[in-house]
Amino acid sequence: MTGFIVKQPGLLTLIQDLGRFGAHNLGLTNGGPLDVQAFAWANRLLGNPANASALEISFGGLSLESGIDTAIVVTGAELPIKVNGETIAEWQTHPVKPGDLIELGYTTRGTRAYLAVAGGFAIPASFGSSATVVREKIGGLNGDKLQENDQLPCASQTLQQNYYLADDDRPQYAERAILRVVPGYQQSTFDPVERHRFFSSQYRVTDRSDRMGFRLEGEAIKSDINSMLSEGICHGAVQIPADGQPIVLMNDRQTIGGYPKIGSVIALDTAKLAQLNPGSTISFEPISAEYAHNLHWLAKSRFDRTQPLKC
Repeated sequence: MTGFIVKQPGLLTLIQDLGRFGAHNLGLTNGGPLDVQAFAWANRLLGNPANASALEISFGGLSLESGIDTAIVVTGAELPIKVNGETIAEWQTHPVKPGDLIELGYTTRGTRAYLAVAGGFAIPASFGSSATVVREKIGGLNGDKLQENDQLPCASQTLQQNYYLADDDRPQYAERAILRVVPGYQQSTFDPVERHRFFSSQYRVTDRSDRMGFRLEGEAIKSDINSMLSEGICHGAVQIPADGQPIVLMNDRQTIGGYPKIGSVIALDTAKLAQLNPGSTISFEPISAEYAHNLHWLAKSRFDRTQPLKC
């Protein structure tokens, strides 16, 4: 089986599927795409299984050489894409053939793009998933980000029809976001003044944000808890460390933590957060668990009802 050769790996390009679940007892976190919506559309446009392995490209700079006849699509953050020097469109499938050079420039809006190939990349599962978590050195190719001359295996597979997603159905990436938070059981350790300060303040995304967590800067929040035993932590949890600056925990978070948590950002909005550049501003809005549940199912229904268009 052949596939693609990495000519230029970009700043941070990782092999991801939907993530690794059921391994927290081993100390292994989930991994998976930071922007699940963009990842899902990349596979759907190609007719792939939802869990097919694809590439998450942070900030751009990736170049690949194809060794097979297949089709690709790039979704997510806006960035220039060329095949053999000719510009092609995002959110649209494109045929490629052996010897074609695929070049992704650097992002102009948003930060994470996703490149999928027809049939998905053939990456062996590690603890049930191909998702790369560099800190744990598992998944992907040798548990690491892509390197120059890496080979990405996949089978030759051509499409009978190319598809694209209409502009109105694509997510819009901005420089600010409102993140909806389900307050957690530890919210009572933050007095009403601290909770009001948290939900009425603006925060800035710092350059110390990564796939483990987005570190924010703004109004400091204090909890009544001085120390606590470490406990399991979920995706989107908003930790408040000793300096009072919130950290929103993401896909590669540690499995346990000992900081108080004021609540958890819903998955629909961690995807928005993941597309923000350092310096972008965010604010938080409290919602109920029931409303979060409704938002999730409405988004799923919208995804299922939205149909790709023929080119």
